[in-house]
Amino acid sequence: MSTNLSVPNPTPELIKVAENAKEASILLGQATNKQRCEVLIEMANALNDNADKILKANLVDIERSEKEGLNKSLLSRLQLTKNKLEGCIDGVLKVSNLADPIGNRQLHRKLDENLILERVTVPLGVLGVIFESRPDALIQIASLAVRSGNGALLKGGSEARATNQAIMDSLDIGLSKSNVGTGALSLLTTRQESLGLLHLNRFVNLIIPRGSNELVQFIQDNTRIPVLGHADGICHLYVDASVDIDKAISIALDSKIQYPAACNAIETLLIHEDVAEIFLKKSLPIFSNSGVTLKGDSKSQALGVKNPAIDLDWSTEYLDLILSIKIVSNVDEAIEHIRKYSSRHTEAIATNDKDVAEKFLRSVDSSGVYHNCSTRFADGFRYGFGAEVGISTQTLPPRGPVGLEGLVTYRYFLRGDSDLVKDFASGDRIFSHTDLPL
Repeated sequence: MSTNLSVPNPTPELIKVAENAKEASILLGQATNKQRCEVLIEMANALNDNADKILKANLVDIERSEKEGLNKSLLSRLQLTKNKLEGCIDGVLKVSNLADPIGNRQLHRKLDENLILERVTVPLGVLGVIFESRPDALIQIASLAVRSGNGALLKGGSEARATNQAIMDSLDIGLSKSNVGTGALSLLTTRQESLGLLHLNRFVNLIIPRGSNELVQFIQDNTRIPVLGHADGICHLYVDASVDIDKAISIALDSKIQYPAACNAIETLLIHEDVAEIFLKKSLPIFSNSGVTLKGDSKSQALGVKNPAIDLDWSTEYLDLILSIKIVSNVDEAIEHIRKYSSRHTEAIATNDKDVAEKFLRSVDSSGVYHNCSTRFADGFRYGFGAEVGISTQTLPPRGPVGLEGLVTYRYFLRGDSDLVKDFASGDRIFSHTDLPL
């Protein structure tokens, strides 16, 4: 157990919940692909049957959170519309149709006669997921956990407590109709439980935080359990000299206003000095009509951007209709700015010059780097993963939107017949290391 004194130890009740999730995850991991898919279908049916109850609970959360002064971006994430809920349910079904991530043989090698080595994918075990505001995240994570044979302890923010409970009640109905998975998912409801979760390294194999920079940093500093996630989503779009201005404006608008509270919305727009005047002349009225507040460096202010940008703006995740603008002399200056201020989430370039595009794609070290398209495509559902448990900006895999493949590990199986290392050490036997068909 961790000895960090800033976090209380888990209660006996929480330890029991974790033990149950661990036991259930073992059974779920040994279930057939068909059985796990059937669980997801039952979960989707239960969510659909209880849709009205879930949406009514969400209205309760919205009204309470508005009275409590929850900020605009978190309110946006908290809201669960009918269309969004239908999309989540469709995502559960899509996850059930994805290829089975368990039992894939990645390596098959004959070390010597009758000594066969395999590397095979297996579930991680139990996920601990702490998320703020977004009740749709509960549905996504639960479906991915079950499909990948993992248990999950799920802790949502207090602002979404009614919605999360209504969703969890529905998921439990789906789980109860199957012979596998019962007890694999548990909803934690108190701050004490979320803090105690950080100590459960005997039972929890991975923690996935989805929320503010402060939340992620706190979790990373207070647990021995591996943590997957990202703190900030400071994303950039660079508009190059060789560009179709109208297309670049469209990309910038979609990247900023399609859903400004998302972590993959751009916070900074970098513009090549050769096209800055014409780009801003055409785009400033459009940004203004879209409700976007612009902050600019001295060069962009001289071209019509009203508000000054200070140093802090370049490293700020607004999660709102606010956009910082900087004019740069070339792609190298744009890349250097991104290296300095980016959170390594998602960056994009708008250009017709393929050489410049390739330089940008190969030089920017973020989990997603795009050419001539919106940063809002950084999403597991849009990537065809069915859903995602979150986005990871770390260098080691999994990286970017994390779907099923990021929720499995692998195990080495070695099958022999009374084989001994001393026979190889003495030279009586020699390794053949022959690769066999997967």
